[in-house]
Amino acid sequence: MSFILIVGAGRVGSSVARSMLAEGHEVSVLDEDPLSHERLDAGQATTWEDAGGRFTIGQALEREALVEAGIEQADVFIASTDGDNTNLTIAQIAQRMFEVPHVLVRVMDPLRAEWYAAQGLRTICPTRYAILEFERELRSIADEAVA
Repeated sequence: MSFILIVGAGRVGSSVARSMLAEGHEVSVLDEDPLSHERLDAGQATTWEDAGGRFTIGQALEREALVEAGIEQADVFIASTDGDNTNLTIAQIAQRMFEVPHVLVRVMDPLRAEWYAAQGLRTICPTRYAILEFERELRSIADEAVA
């Protein structure tokens, strides 16, 4: 069982948080928007906190908010806000300042994702996955046209 800190309770962050909590991990979510908490409760039989989850309202770029959310105990840190710059900055803070063993960061820009991956960050690039999927589908269409 790991302690996972997820920054960003949007569609991606909240879905990963619910999934990991259901698998028995300890999960804390940090988001600046108090209303994002609703995504953590969505579709659940109980509230996020009653299920054992933690939720902290705050700015991920502020040390105090990260500490309150539990970064000092985190085994895994996920940067999943809607901004590449924020994600890359807080991922580096988690990795370098707090020495979190496993840091994952969502980066929309494929070139930046590759560069930061080369610097040692584990990057997830949804744009890269979309490009690959479109290319695969286009090749499939082209193959159908030839057949």
